[in-house]
Amino acid sequence: MTADWDFSEAENKSTSALIDYHHELVSADPQFPGNESTDLPATTARLAAAELLIETEFYFPMLAHAPMEPLNCVFEPTENGVRVHDGCQFPGAVKPTVAHVLGIDTENVEIRTVYAGGSFGRRASPVSDYTAEAALVFAAFGGKTPVKVVWTREDDIRGGFYRPMAVHKAKVGIGDGKIVAWDHRVAAKPIIKGTPMAAAIMPDPSGVDPLSVEGVADSHYAIPAFSVGLTDANSQIPVLWWRSVGHTHTAYAMETLIDMVANATGQDPYNLRSDFLSGEGKDQKRLSEVLKLAAGKAGWGKAPTGTFQGMAVHKSFSTYVAQVVDISLHGGAVKVDKVTCAVDCGVAVNPDVIRAQMEGGIGYGLGAVMRNEITLTDGEVDQFNFSDYEPTRISDMPVVEVHIVDSSEVLTGVGEPAVPVIGPALANAIFAATGTRITRLPMIKNGVEFA
Repeated sequence: MTADWDFSEAENKSTSALIDYHHELVSADPQFPGNESTDLPATTARLAAAELLIETEFYFPMLAHAPMEPLNCVFEPTENGVRVHDGCQFPGAVKPTVAHVLGIDTENVEIRTVYAGGSFGRRASPVSDYTAEAALVFAAFGGKTPVKVVWTREDDIRGGFYRPMAVHKAKVGIGDGKIVAWDHRVAAKPIIKGTPMAAAIMPDPSGVDPLSVEGVADSHYAIPAFSVGLTDANSQIPVLWWRSVGHTHTAYAMETLIDMVANATGQDPYNLRSDFLSGEGKDQKRLSEVLKLAAGKAGWGKAPTGTFQGMAVHKSFSTYVAQVVDISLHGGAVKVDKVTCAVDCGVAVNPDVIRAQMEGGIGYGLGAVMRNEITLTDGEVDQFNFSDYEPTRISDMPVVEVHIVDSSEVLTGVGEPAVPVIGPALANAIFAATGTRITRLPMIKNGVEFA
């Protein structure tokens, strides 16, 4: 079979042009105010009067989900319809999609959800792409022949949906050793906006996509004159939530900036965070508690000679996670030796599952920040397999200690909240060891080598 492709509506830019475009967006006035307290004129005035100004931009590349098990499903004919065997994240979307393709009633579509070898959000597409593809094949065979669809690794990495590229620009004003104003801008292609699912989480379907600014706009740090701005990036590249969604980049930017403030003002990063979380709100108290627990268990400030530490703390999916990373240098290369993780997810129903999810999230997040990115040449994806989109290796994996807060609060998620924290904690440890701030990911593009 041969095909003629029409690229007129496709994305034809290369990565460098897309990066420049995103940098232009964050350099202009924001399209939307990202949080309710945003008062850009007042923030700008305070920044102009600040004694010291910290200004930086962060670049976060597109990422593939890259599960060990590529996309697949099996369609089995039944008496009145079809049975779909699938590691299904969104049965509520798959059922009507398959029914529509096959021209049958939704009640005649049965979903048998099976365990999947990873997914990380890829199997939760609003358009149910690979199951719709399988349904088309099933229909072509008359709806009477079982059909199995398996994407190759190359299809999965080169032709899927990606975490959107994101660029942050922040200005933090300091006076008398304290933050006096903070202007934070984000440019990224929206994930949920414009999809059938937008109505569930977007009060204004033409406004802010909350998945672009979550983790910044709702920060629980007590920051005065805190303005958040968002500008939507336009692109034909298909994007989707990637494990921990917007928190993957917002936590990195926030926790790196907090460390930069600590360094600029000569304060200990732990003490500065604790001061910012000293309020009486439940969120602040729970974040402060996991921070204290992780720091204590890691021996913060007492690392032996040759060991360097970095920390980060973040709330996502109603769960509170703090991590301290211990690294060492070997001929200039970074070795991640240990991660001490504290988690408050409410009632700990199954502590073994919680520990496993924290460990897995740390491993998944490490590979992404260390080496992973999807790049384009004239709109075509450059990477194709694990040889050039390298996951975390066994040799990369540090010792991980997980400490669970004994809590009577409502139980919350553990599948994603470890991922956002590991990146900035590692970046802050690398700064402690080398004096280099990593504001562009992946880290190897900043000249960082890993042992």
